[in-house]
Amino acid sequence: MAERQERAIRTRESILEAMASLFIEVGYEAATIAALVERTGLTRGALYFHFPTKEAMARGVLARAVTREGILPQTHKLQEWVDLGLLLAYRLPREPMLRAAVQLSVDPRARGLFGTRWPDWIDLGEDLLVEAKERGELLPHAVPAEIARLAVGAWTGVQLVTEALPDRLDLSEEIARLYQLILPNVASIGVLAKLDTSPYRAERLLGPAADADAAGKPLT
Repeated sequence: MAERQERAIRTRESILEAMASLFIEVGYEAATIAALVERTGLTRGALYFHFPTKEAMARGVLARAVTREGILPQTHKLQEWVDLGLLLAYRLPREPMLRAAVQLSVDPRARGLFGTRWPDWIDLGEDLLVEAKERGELLPHAVPAEIARLAVGAWTGVQLVTEALPDRLDLSEEIARLYQLILPNVASIGVLAKLDTSPYRAERLLGPAADADAAGKPLT
């Protein structure tokens, strides 16, 4: 029984990964079940057993978008908030599921059908910023809800522009610059000097996972 459940979980994951790749390559509207059948080698019945519709697959991809993976407890909550954005910037080019989730979030057709996960990212960021405010890490005028909302919008804009530019700037470096512009306007002076906004911070936080990714090898 346990083996069967594990096999079902692996199959479900492989379906989501294959569909995520299709969403990235051709967009939500053009991604078809026929193409998914060809890519996975599964029958339509097997696909529909796990996901009854393409929309359900898209929702499954979006469900993986919001994560605190890699975020470790820090002396300052504001650092954890920065880490949230830096980690996403590092992982996005390397993880098709995340890339597909972002693409679905900006696709008008997909967004009209099942919305986006941006509100969840905003809520996650706001929770950290509220704690930072309570600890005196933010300037008196800084409003956590506003910072969280505008930061997610700015992050998304940077990602889309970076991807579209012909010279393909490094997303981690661009997001690091974004935080370097935002923080002096919201962080208290004493905390600001202690924050790490290096574009290499996410790689250090992920540790062995990042090393394995860079080497193209699975973790053992």
